[in-house]
Amino acid sequence: MKMNMTDWIRQIIQNKEVSAIPIMTHPGIEMNGRTVKEAVSQGIVHYEAVMKLCEQYHSAAAATIMDLTTEAEAFGANIVFSDIAVPAVVGRLLSNADDIHRLEVPSLNAGRIPEYLKANLMLARAIDDRPVLAGCIGPFSLAGRLYDMSDIMVLIYEDPDAAHELLSKCTQFILKYCMAIKETGVNGVVMAEPAAGLMSDADCMNFSSLYVKYIVQQVQDDHFSVVLHNCGNTGHCTKAMVATESAMYHFGNKCSMCEVIQDVPKTAIAMGNIDPVSVFKDATPEQMKEVTSGLLERMRDYPNFVLSSGCDTPPHTPKENIDAFFEALDEFNRKNA
Repeated sequence: MKMNMTDWIRQIIQNKEVSAIPIMTHPGIEMNGRTVKEAVSQGIVHYEAVMKLCEQYHSAAAATIMDLTTEAEAFGANIVFSDIAVPAVVGRLLSNADDIHRLEVPSLNAGRIPEYLKANLMLARAIDDRPVLAGCIGPFSLAGRLYDMSDIMVLIYEDPDAAHELLSKCTQFILKYCMAIKETGVNGVVMAEPAAGLMSDADCMNFSSLYVKYIVQQVQDDHFSVVLHNCGNTGHCTKAMVATESAMYHFGNKCSMCEVIQDVPKTAIAMGNIDPVSVFKDATPEQMKEVTSGLLERMRDYPNFVLSSGCDTPPHTPKENIDAFFEALDEFNRKNA
């Protein structure tokens, strides 16, 4: 029987214990002795990494790889791969409004999309003790990877019609992808829209949130939740994020969780926001525990808070630091039982 996510969210909020959902897959890849390139290219390796982490940690949900190149590759962007680092878009696919007009929305057979859907399908069938959250990119972040991030910021002012045409095509593909993700049986999707944090609240609304909301309205229901991630938000565009009516919101370490959660409905979950690089990857276990405990103390009055990393934890994040993260959570929950 498929999990009811509306009920799950309600239970998370009502539970006196704080839950944790760190966005991390790379530690699982490394525990299995595989490379980043293998995991982002082969559904089975991706699946095995998530399963390894489910065995190791009591995260409230299982999250797949946050890869911001998969959809861009499907459109035809050039991607560079590494065994030890996340993939990256190189060059640009589009240079002007004519290129945008000629751009075709790809099929779901393009690039590595089938391998990601394969991983989602396998995880949905294997995991029944917690929700499985797939991943996709957001419309504005995808547009920036196709057009160049600096130039898309110029385009929205100099030729907003062309920008909206590009965003419409990006949204068409992301919606199609999210529908296919939903069909695999997973319980939701983390939509990564960090580039929207580069804009003002008004521009974020116009060039990101309206498109995200359209996708949310098509795919979100009692059994499938959208988690909107925007680690570019410093707190200035939280209202635009919440306007999407997503079920959950994931915040980066550039903002104050105490401040941004004020704008999040009490019936929606707000996740965040331990720095994935300076703390998860580079801090000592003692520092990790101290930072995590501090955040938990500051957020104790917010039942809809879920502890998380501020973004995807990078490759080479020490296992000792992840252990310390969960130890701090366990100690806090025991102390406040």
